[in-house]
Amino acid sequence: MRVTLLLVLCVCLCGCATIVRGTTSTVGFDSVPSGAEVRTSLGPGCVTPCSLVISKKDEFIATFTKPGYAPEQVEVKHEVSQAGAGATTANVLLGGVIGLGVDAASGAVWEHVPNPVKVTLRPDGMREPRR
Repeated sequence: MRVTLLLVLCVCLCGCATIVRGTTSTVGFDSVPSGAEVRTSLGPGCVTPCSLVISKKDEFIATFTKPGYAPEQVEVKHEVSQAGAGATTANVLLGGVIGLGVDAASGAVWEHVPNPVKVTLRPDGMREPRR
């Protein structure tokens, strides 16, 4: 009976970050001027200012375009968040390797950087200054 109770408790505690933080995040996109189309290398897109719900484990490139302006690209990476690290620590202490594996596989410990993604578009034909 005690073994069964212990197993049930471990299963309930496994994947703390997955349960507490979820596996997706809302990534914001903004541009100057606004009204630029942003497309991610994952497929989804929107018109700035806007936001998209994206899996935390996905890294991507956001491409901003607007007629009369040069396109801009921003690489969006993921890194371990402080909240995700705390939940992972709780997993190690309470749930063990199973919970750690669940959180790592689901991407719950990650956060997107930068978030929000902001760009200033340059008019077509405007070159960057020489250095």
